[in-house]
Amino acid sequence: MPPGCTADACAVLTALARATYHARSPTPRLLAPPMPRFSANLSLLFPEVPLPERFEAAARAGFRGVEMQFPYEHDAAMLAERAGRAGVEMVVFNLPAGDWARGERGIACHPRRVEEFRMGVARALDYARKLSCKHLNCLVGIPPADADDEHVHATLLGNLRFAAEALAREGCTLLIEPLNTRTVPEFYVSSSAHAAQLVHEVAAANFKIQYDLFHMQVMEGDLAKTLESMRPLIGHVQFADVPDRHEPGTGEINFEFLFAWLDRIGYAGWVGAEYVPSKPTPDTLAWARRYFAPRPSQQRVAQAPAEAAQRQGAEQQQQ
Repeated sequence: MPPGCTADACAVLTALARATYHARSPTPRLLAPPMPRFSANLSLLFPEVPLPERFEAAARAGFRGVEMQFPYEHDAAMLAERAGRAGVEMVVFNLPAGDWARGERGIACHPRRVEEFRMGVARALDYARKLSCKHLNCLVGIPPADADDEHVHATLLGNLRFAAEALAREGCTLLIEPLNTRTVPEFYVSSSAHAAQLVHEVAAANFKIQYDLFHMQVMEGDLAKTLESMRPLIGHVQFADVPDRHEPGTGEINFEFLFAWLDRIGYAGWVGAEYVPSKPTPDTLAWARRYFAPRPSQQRVAQAPAEAAQRQGAEQQQQ
């Protein structure tokens, strides 16, 4: 149960999300075949090539969108040029999250680092403008050991409201991502209910949840029904299999069912492949082939032998 959220309050939040879903959504439908929009997380996928080359590698594999964890070590103009050349859309990346190498996983809940957080929002928006990216994700972090929960909660709310307002002026959406506490012990937001509570408290139209199937399967399971009840609050979905965060088919999650379910409940956002490939990335994409239509150039290559055979058959008939 999230800090500050009683059992009754969490039940009310879930009921509100479910009521909003049923009020706004048409009767669930099942498309055949399901066609989510997939993005490739370039911080994890295609490690076989340098990061600037991963845009084209993702496009060749069939992805139309890409995302990153943190782009800040690279020149934004270079990244934008590479994305444009590959013909892929930059979907989302994280706000600066402190010293990652030292184990920090965000600073939004740190009472003594509010100014640093606000500077990070400004830096992220500068990259978002240059990359034409409309979604930024906030990792809230691990609270300081000496901070009381009330202070942590108030700091986080203030920072989220500040970020949501700053992003709204740029036409961007702020996301919040609950992480599992097995991978990130003591992470402050580790359940979908706590994330939903914060979305309702901040009450900004451009503030939503980044729902990661890997993290939420570890923490609470029941993925399909949670996705359905919270769909109006979800702005982005990510995935990796459990337990080892590898590609679909290496663990316990039924991705074929869940991808079809996302279509059935009317989710229209991006679905980010944020897994650690267990082998060269192209060899991990068996899950994706049914969803990726070939690009026009690939279609022409595929059609050429068939067209040649048809012409040859016609010529033989004329003879």
